[in-house]
Amino acid sequence: MKEYPILKSKLFLYLTEFFAGVSVMAVELGASRLLAPYFSSSQIVWTIIIGAIMIAMALGNLYGGRAADKNPDPAPLYRRILIAAIWIAAIPVLGKYVILGVSGLLIFTISTNYLAAAAFLSCMLLFVYPLFLLGTVTPSLVKAATESLDEGGRTVGRLGACNTVGSILGTFLPTFVTIPAVGTSVTFLIFSGILLVIALVFFFSSKKGLRASVIAVVLYILCAIFGRSDSFAFWEKELRYEGESVYNYLQVREDEHSVVLATNVLFGVQSVMMKDGGLTGMYYDYALAAPVICGREAPRVLILGNGTGTYARQCLNYFPGCTVEGVEIDGKITELAVRYFAMPDEVKVTEYDGRAFLQAVGEKYDVILVDAYQDITIPFQMSSVEFFTMVRDHLEPGGVMAVNMNMHSDGEGSINEALCDTIAAVFPSVSTVDVAGNTNRELFACMEGDIAERLAAGTEKLGRGELQNLMRTVHARLETVNGGEHILTDDRAPVELLGMRAIDALIADELQWLREIYSRKGVKGLIESFA
Repeated sequence: MKEYPILKSKLFLYLTEFFAGVSVMAVELGASRLLAPYFSSSQIVWTIIIGAIMIAMALGNLYGGRAADKNPDPAPLYRRILIAAIWIAAIPVLGKYVILGVSGLLIFTISTNYLAAAAFLSCMLLFVYPLFLLGTVTPSLVKAATESLDEGGRTVGRLGACNTVGSILGTFLPTFVTIPAVGTSVTFLIFSGILLVIALVFFFSSKKGLRASVIAVVLYILCAIFGRSDSFAFWEKELRYEGESVYNYLQVREDEHSVVLATNVLFGVQSVMMKDGGLTGMYYDYALAAPVICGREAPRVLILGNGTGTYARQCLNYFPGCTVEGVEIDGKITELAVRYFAMPDEVKVTEYDGRAFLQAVGEKYDVILVDAYQDITIPFQMSSVEFFTMVRDHLEPGGVMAVNMNMHSDGEGSINEALCDTIAAVFPSVSTVDVAGNTNRELFACMEGDIAERLAAGTEKLGRGELQNLMRTVHARLETVNGGEHILTDDRAPVELLGMRAIDALIADELQWLREIYSRKGVKGLIESFA
């Protein structure tokens, strides 16, 4: 290594290994945040990301070892690091277009496992190649750093330690520092910049590869200029807010009638505030049946998954004198609730996981709303028989639990069947109602009396108006749940797989008209249909 003075002490080799480990984990965590707004952050998506990255790293190890044996010169390794750095820097510029392009392509080619296939293909196109290149780092550095067999074990151990420590740092920095502070796009730029600096130091110190280095710097600057954006929904031009928290991608939209919070680019509304203070036309309205079923004049309400306080505001509006308490794990959402959604001061919001909150408090409530499910991102710990038993134990006599099950999903082995069977194993009286006009289904459960009879009695006590009319509609559509054997437990609750099946079915139904146009008229017909 005489021609590379910077490698004489081996310190630079260890630093290369360290920062390669940092960058691999940072890219992995960045990948999860890049994909989450489009495909959710479920265990399925995480499995796809980890699997794709492991494939890339394994292939990189194989190639790197073979290449190092053929040519121990470290210059090709640093060229690969240079390429990986620019590729990663380009992800914020091109990633969202690749994801939407893949999603659009798969609409016309597959009909099952759509989300999993789209997430996997997007991950392969965006992340496999740069991580394959980074996978070549360790075997190449082992070759470059080992001068004799006598010190081979020591050298490999030091390089492995550097990589592991770097991976630890690369795990914590994006999650707790860079993504919350500057967003996913800039996170990619930061860690690709680190790789770029490592490669540039090598080439400028050895006075080799200067032209490639200059080109790489220019490309990185262009990526930094065009990639510094938190906008995942780049087609939205009039968002009030778009950003990220530790837990979610967050988007606030406003029109003349309402303000809406979404945590997913492609589908779903998590919270809404009607500017006239009336009903939303969504599942929150149906959930107001819970206080009516309860029958208390001033019920005490707990909301697990408070969001921006849609249900809290409605309870205060339609049930004067009631007390509302919310639990929301994402503190950033609570901040947005105050800034954009006029969260009432009298609503106490605790930043905590819903189940952990129930474990920590001994209070009882007249109504508990479980509103913590988003598309296929269903917390398994809030879907099990143990959890619903905990909810039951926090209800006053005559109290009611309401659950927003999020999807019309029926049939043997569906997510809603599993949730209904699980809840029916805890509560003797359970009923559901499909929300008109969207995919949500609301469930009500209690220990005493019959849900339908209690709702009918409570509805008659309401003053004439929109709430009474709506409650009569809810009562007419109620369906009794008899329960079954598909019970979810803390030990076994495959909610992501069940949820993915339901989402696939919904997507297939929603996009069927596009497939029909494509099959009859081809691409030209599709373009004309949007003209």
